[in-house]
Amino acid sequence: MRHLVVAASALALALGVTTAATASPGGPPSPPGAKGWQTQVVDTDQSFRGLDAVDGRAAWVTGGGVSDGGAGSGYRATDAGRTWQDGRPPGAEGLAFRDVEARDARTASVLAIGPGEASRIYRTTDGGQTWRETFRNREEAAFYNCIAFAPGGRVGLGVSDPVDGRFRIIRTTDGGASWRALPSRGMPDSTGEANFAASGECLTMSGRTAVFGSGGERSRVFRSDALGTTWRASSSGIPAGEAAGVFALALRTPRQGVAVGGDFSDPADGSRASSGTRDGRTWRTAGDLPHLGEDVEWLSRHRLLVVGEGGGIGGTSASDDGGRTWRLVDPTPWHTLDCERGTCWAAGGGGRVGRW
Repeated sequence: MRHLVVAASALALALGVTTAATASPGGPPSPPGAKGWQTQVVDTDQSFRGLDAVDGRAAWVTGGGVSDGGAGSGYRATDAGRTWQDGRPPGAEGLAFRDVEARDARTASVLAIGPGEASRIYRTTDGGQTWRETFRNREEAAFYNCIAFAPGGRVGLGVSDPVDGRFRIIRTTDGGASWRALPSRGMPDSTGEANFAASGECLTMSGRTAVFGSGGERSRVFRSDALGTTWRASSSGIPAGEAAGVFALALRTPRQGVAVGGDFSDPADGSRASSGTRDGRTWRTAGDLPHLGEDVEWLSRHRLLVVGEGGGIGGTSASDDGGRTWRLVDPTPWHTLDCERGTCWAAGGGGRVGRW
């Protein structure tokens, strides 16, 4: 989303992974406390917003350079975060990579956000030794923000800010090796709305069901049960605004989901910043967050974690009742979160990565 690129100060990001592992500049991870994040600084020049965990040992993370005109980069760990591999796809200088979706420790797709041809997708199947460009946006008005894959990793979708008043969807059916734009006739009118590329989770999938969130003139959740061919939209219950709306969603099942967001112009205000659904169709405002919500994860049927970071304000909050109430459990601010097989990973500003 163009507003978010300015409001969240997350600029160019270029991801790649070389074959030579390097210890993070910040040294080994700090020892974890009884509760809290085991945190390390991987690259002080990066603001990490893309993250995908494979399991407790392997994860991919992407970031954007914080210095004016600085290059973005990305990293992969396969040893529980003790060392990281870094690099970028050839020819990706100046691109702003924001989302990474990993099928395993060797296969991943990364999305570069931006207007026109700046929106691209690259894919690796050998742990980042080589990359292939699998999608380049040819529509000047399009601006892709997020990609997501269904379980199994064969079918995936990507979402762009509206083109001619309707969100634009691309789809892959071969694991990200190729993408094509879908007809827009199945998308409701979306004039005045946009996505937020806050954490790469503005779009998510569960089975054949996909949902994505919006902000701007309206704050809504769009749902497709047809792998992106047709969509319907519902009010999210989260306040809308120029820099406000839905930032991320998580589906525990196609029917049970949660959305989080807030307002980047007032990052300390988490009131009405979460909502939930039990039928997959109607979304109702849930509990206030202690901070804005940029990413959210289900831990069990009723337990959730949410993270956020804006203007140096944020933290990690938990819910034990499906999002009706939230409590701050750690003050460390993060942009993005992913939990797999009993281990949670997080990433944020200042090139930080956390593991819990």
